Amino acid sequence: MAVSATSQAKGTVFGKYNPTNYQIDLDAWPRIVSPSLPGPKSNALHARATKIIRGLSGQVRLFPVAFASGDGCTMTDVDGNRYIDFSSGIYVTNLGHCHPKVSEAIAKAAGQLMNAHDFTTEVKVRLLEKTVEVMPGDLRGVQLYDSGTTAVEAALRTCRAATGKHEFLSCFGDFHGKSGHAVSLARMNRFNGPARSPGFYMVPRPDPYRPWWTRSDGSVDTEKYLEFYDAFIKESTTGRIAAFVLEPIQGWAGSIMPPDDFFPKLRTFCDERKILLVADEVLTGMGRTGRWLAMEHWDTLPDVATIGKGFGNGFPVTAMIVREPYAEAVDQISASTSYGGNPMACAAALASIEVIEEEGLLEHAQELEVLFLRRMADWTEKFNIVGDTRAKGCLMGVELVKDKATKEPLDEAGKLIYRRAFSKGLAWIPAGHILRMSPPIIMPDEVAHKAMDIIEESIGEVERELGYAG
Repeated sequence: MAVSATSQAKGTVFGKYNPTNYQIDLDAWPRIVSPSLPGPKSNALHARATKIIRGLSGQVRLFPVAFASGDGCTMTDVDGNRYIDFSSGIYVTNLGHCHPKVSEAIAKAAGQLMNAHDFTTEVKVRLLEKTVEVMPGDLRGVQLYDSGTTAVEAALRTCRAATGKHEFLSCFGDFHGKSGHAVSLARMNRFNGPARSPGFYMVPRPDPYRPWWTRSDGSVDTEKYLEFYDAFIKESTTGRIAAFVLEPIQGWAGSIMPPDDFFPKLRTFCDERKILLVADEVLTGMGRTGRWLAMEHWDTLPDVATIGKGFGNGFPVTAMIVREPYAEAVDQISASTSYGGNPMACAAALASIEVIEEEGLLEHAQELEVLFLRRMADWTEKFNIVGDTRAKGCLMGVELVKDKATKEPLDEAGKLIYRRAFSKGLAWIPAGHILRMSPPIIMPDEVAHKAMDIIEESIGEVERELGYAG
């Protein structure tokens, strides 16, 4: 049965954002003092690290600076170069670096009790109560973890226990983690080999910029996607689908946002077929899009949600949250973990939720969305290589193309723009042909404008460099 996400939301935001708490001197930030980047100390540290470490991320390989400190929406590397943080540590530090309340909460917990497996502690109880208070609808069964992947894996086991079914649908381009079944939810052959685990199936999801099916007016024909799902289930699966697992907004694929009618219709589709709906909100949850859960934008309540990243503002803590009718299934899957509910993690997550409430940061993230959309409004006209721009809260994407008619991706430009903006003092997320941006939701308007100036300037320079300027 469908349950309204927003009408039953219990959390109350009662604070008001104060930009003076996070303002910086824009004459001093960003500032690059090294003759070239990375600087000599960064290069030396990186050389020491790469003698040992393997499997570095794309952002480090493209721009291997070594960071020393962070404060609010700024970061400083070991050579003294100063950056505006426009990635939040890859969608993690929603409240910026070293928020005093979060840091103090972690330090206090670390001085009292490090770990107690899944035994009860006061801070754990307070976090559990606060989490279900802010969650929409009847999302009330909670288990705590230390990584998004672990939370997703637990969600899959819960869905199997709750339904007695064993198969899953997920979507091309979604990202759900890097362990066996989490990887099987996504096409990531470089991690998982040529095949997924049995019982995992992938289907397309509507992308308004690159739709598979459209109506006569050019808009996305969501009904065609649902018809495809129905036919696919009947023809290509055993029909024993436990859950449909999706990111509300695709992160790794490039901040791709669905048409507004997709999730309400998908909710009905799943209800009619007794398929659970799982929202992987590890990236999108806890204020990133201006809501506790991104699914609230579409007034849609999932049966299971996973949260993380911004949940502990940098401390590794995640959660799986289950609707009341399915909460008992969690007891059947050996759900607890060694580290998931440790006092430091609980203190970090509890303090983070309280900061969002006390400082009115959900509202501020929505205000920043308006700012970002206004800044990007003319980019598709101004730049020949910009095909599309989009934002939901502090989650944005800019699609780069060789030709606006064919929409052929321009991967080379993404890498060059990433490096160019980084060299100007913007620490952000690497891209293929889609620029990804996720600034802290505490960011003052003036700092946001400065960061967007850097990106806009970098797009223009790379466009000219590649010969696409008119």
